[in-house]
Amino acid sequence: MKMVVTAVGPDHSGLADPIIHYVTGQGANIAEIQMYDHDEHSLFAMFVRLDLEESRLADTRRDLTEIGRLKELSVRVWSPEERARRPRLAICTSLRPETPLALLRGMRDGIIPAEPAVMISNRVRCRSIAEQFGVDWQYIGDERGDPDNERFTALCDEYEVDYIILARYMRILPPEICWKFAGGRIINLHHGLLPGFPGMRPYHDAFSQRMLTYGATCHFIVPELDAGNQFIFQSTFSVPPSTKLEEIIRLGQEDNEPGCLVEGVRRVVQGEVQLRFHRVVSTRT
Repeated sequence: MKMVVTAVGPDHSGLADPIIHYVTGQGANIAEIQMYDHDEHSLFAMFVRLDLEESRLADTRRDLTEIGRLKELSVRVWSPEERARRPRLAICTSLRPETPLALLRGMRDGIIPAEPAVMISNRVRCRSIAEQFGVDWQYIGDERGDPDNERFTALCDEYEVDYIILARYMRILPPEICWKFAGGRIINLHHGLLPGFPGMRPYHDAFSQRMLTYGATCHFIVPELDAGNQFIFQSTFSVPPSTKLEEIIRLGQEDNEPGCLVEGVRRVVQGEVQLRFHRVVSTRT
């Protein structure tokens, strides 16, 4: 059984060894390991991908959680195979309703074989969508839209979320959250074609360069910025010359972005693509 172990906490000596010794002592085969030591913030983070007998999942989760308690680490043991037929998704939103609505319709119609566990938002605008589909709604923003990231993490644990979907969630996740849910568990929609048009205004940037083709990118989030290619899916649309920027943005937000995110999430939850060493790999032979 494939498992992912993450450990995050205050940096001090002797943090990695107990975890590695435990999993190898259980007969695990380690396929990937990363460690991060951020001196400025005194933060330690560790990610291990391994293969272990399915019967040992519960014991491994319990024992590594206890090791984490003793070492002051936040430890998570997750397996994409535990709920492979119907993983649980956290849909994270801000203001735009099109992408979360498309995800919920996709799950309702069987396009995405997954369960909407919770909708988390730093804004109140999309609450009615959650209520329409009977999905638990959790508001974590303040009056400026700044999120409570500790509550964000706690909710993902409480709802036993398998994948976190950033459906135009217009806040950057701090590295600590990215490490806690590392291993291809965080999926983002960027409303522009990467790597050409990053940033908050990709439509405007592409328009300023007189582009006639626009698009969106569904990609995995990894803890390190600029770590490489984590693209899951990209979709594009073309416009005639002289098309107004407002019309381009409308086409992108209402038509292109929702379809891009639905297809990207479908590929992940159906196991067609996986993240390995910061690269998206196809599982198809």
